[in-house]
Amino acid sequence: MRFKPRGGGAMADEDFVDISDDAAIEDGSILPTFGRSVLDAFNPHIESKRKNSTPWAGFTAQFVLIAIAAVLYFGVRMVTKEAESAAFAHAEDLLRFERRAGLDIESWAQELIIGNEAIVTFFNWVYIWLHWPMVLGAFFWLYRYNKRGFVLFRNAMILSGAIGLVFFVTYPVAPPRFLDGFSDTVSDLSTSYKYLQPPSIVNKFAALPSLHVGWNLLVGVVLFQAIRQSPIRFLPLLSPVLMTMAVVFTANHFVVDALMGAAIALVALYGAKLMTDWTEKRAGERVANT
Repeated sequence: MRFKPRGGGAMADEDFVDISDDAAIEDGSILPTFGRSVLDAFNPHIESKRKNSTPWAGFTAQFVLIAIAAVLYFGVRMVTKEAESAAFAHAEDLLRFERRAGLDIESWAQELIIGNEAIVTFFNWVYIWLHWPMVLGAFFWLYRYNKRGFVLFRNAMILSGAIGLVFFVTYPVAPPRFLDGFSDTVSDLSTSYKYLQPPSIVNKFAALPSLHVGWNLLVGVVLFQAIRQSPIRFLPLLSPVLMTMAVVFTANHFVVDALMGAAIALVALYGAKLMTDWTEKRAGERVANT
């Protein structure tokens, strides 16, 4: 990335500063220590260009930033744990809306698979093992091989999680599995979910929006963009499709939850792109002004 320092007059090609050049940022002395650490947290690809850096340089700062966001995200359970009556009322409202819109396929969908143990087990495993392992795998892979993709993915997850928290606090919704006529296939027929989604930290009234769908969509889109010239780049796109089917078949979310989760994820991804473009521009301006 190349930027022109401030000043008047025509600029020759050698007057431009390339922030991708190791010589321009070789030891990070171009920025004050505190400002540099803050900037690096949002632009880890800058850290990777420093002298004697490793592919995992700056990973600790990223881990701390993500950990703080995770604590805030799961902490909202304490805010909504007493919202049972409101959550069930909102679930009934959601069902009525879906009936009017012709989207109330949850009962029909579960009846399609409930008698087939192999299919039920498959979608239980999709719901359990295709979410956090996929999200964490994408984080590590992107940090190692595609720093800009990592920044987009991380920021989009934080933004979508923040939007989701607003819904969870202001409009808690009980999932279909708590309503009459539905089976909780994950809890009833599986025990492995307790390892990746411990009941003690899961917000059971956070059906709307479905961030299972939303975050798997982020994984699919960002990895598709990051993996170039390879047939396997299309495989991550199967993740949100399978997850959408899984959350409905297992009665963990309504159809509207899945649609809202996908919409919020895409809005957050666009916002993350704007944030990334802005921070890269600021980084270039700092280099140009030194």
